[in-house]
Order: sequence, then structure tokens, then C-alpha cells
Amino acid sequence: MTLCISLSARPSNNGTRFHNHLYDQLGLNWIYKAFAPTDLAQAIAGVRGLGIRGCAVSMPYKEDVIPLVDAMDPSAKAIDSVNTIVNDGGHLTAYNTDYTAIEQLLQRNAVPSESSVLLKGAGGMAKATAAALRDAGFKDVTIIARNEATGRALADLYGFGWRAELGTGPEATADMVINVTPMGMAGGPDSDALSFPTETIEAAKIVFDVVALPAETPLIKAAQAAGKQVITGAEVATIQALEQFVLYTGIRPTDAQVRDAEAFVRAQ
Repeated sequence: MTLCISLSARPSNNGTRFHNHLYDQLGLNWIYKAFAPTDLAQAIAGVRGLGIRGCAVSMPYKEDVIPLVDAMDPSAKAIDSVNTIVNDGGHLTAYNTDYTAIEQLLQRNAVPSESSVLLKGAGGMAKATAAALRDAGFKDVTIIARNEATGRALADLYGFGWRAELGTGPEATADMVINVTPMGMAGGPDSDALSFPTETIEAAKIVFDVVALPAETPLIKAAQAAGKQVITGAEVATIQALEQFVLYTGIRPTDAQVRDAEAFVRAQ
């Protein structure tokens, strides 16, 4: 049996159910488990030493794992952020499929590149999101991050603006707002919090929350109530998990098989 795992501060069953359902559909003798590591370095050493084939990496470890791997695929090296590790006989290669997910969702939802954007957050997922926005031609993007060092660095890297706080009035509005912080995440200290105020949501055309658990975060619920176009973290999770599955197994499931796996995740 081949083992794949995920490492997260707050593990969910979404990835576990998605991967295991596809293993069953495709008749693979594989299994996927989720863990909350107490020592990241030891956990990655375990991936290597135990022959674990693949390892998904979630917040807050996407940058911390970089010195623990042997090689960085261009998808991870370009943004210095990792969400996937593939183990080939003890050689660990890091990838980033978050970027792919954001890129595809911007295209699927036909978001105009001339749209103004407020991007809240400055961690590893924010890097993937900012890179995808830049590469899709977005220019009017402002990073909202309280940590000036990381916020400015991210903004400068991609040629965007930065502010420590959202502010009020016109500066607090944009065509698209994107939450890339843990606000609204189930099990977290801010699980019931709105990552953007009501007036910002009402002024936006598109509301994007990368938080995948729950599928409808407080931000997504507020945006739906206001009649806004939404892009959810559950959509991000499906695409990035699918690309991880392909990296681990070398098999690309059919669209029907992926829809079945999504339905299985939602049914929990």
C-alpha cells in the first residue's frame, strides 16, 4: 500500500476524502491521511524515511518546509511557497499547485484583468494568488497586510501597492476582494469573523475567499446574500488537490471522476 499525507495546523477531512475516493474509483492500493505536526522537520524527515509518496502542505507551513526539501520545482521556486512534496526514493521535490488553481479560477470566472483588486494576506497562499494575478495581467492590486515587512515585500515583488489596514471610503473598495488569511476558517479563533466589512463586500463585483473549510465561509455567505459573484476556497481546494493527485500517481482522473469526488467531499 502507498501512503500520502497532508500537514496542516488545522487538518480537515476534505483532502482525505477527495484523494481516497479517487483511489477507490481507480482501483489504487493507496491511502491518504491528514496530520497536524508538532515538529515540522521531524514530520518531513518521516516522509523521507517512511517512503511516504506525497505530502500536501497547508498553512502555516508553506514557506517553512523550503529548507527541508531537496529540490524546488519551478512552480514553487518562482514564488518561494510550497503546497506539495513528492518523494522519489527519498528525494523530496517541492511543487505549488495553489498557483494553478488560482490561475484556472480567474480564467473560468472571466475576471477582467483591468479589475481593481484588494488582496488581504501576505503568507504563502497570498504569494501564489499575487503571482497568478500578476501573470494574468492584473495591475491595480493592493495588498492589505498588517505586517509591513512581509506585506511590502510581497507588493514590491509583483509591482503592487501595499497598505497595513483596509481603511475607509473609496480606498476600501475594489472590483474584486480576495481573502487569503485564516479569517472565517472553521476551528480557528476567527471562524465567525468577516475578513472584509459589509460596505466593502457590497461595493465589490466579485468576492473570492481561499478558505476551504467551511465551503461557505462568513465572507462567502455575506457575498451571496448581497448578490455578488463568488469564488470559493472549496473550488481552489479541488483544483489544487487534483493536480497533487496527478503528481503523486501519474494518473489524471476524468472530469466525471473528479465531480464524483467533489460530491463525496460535500456529502460529509
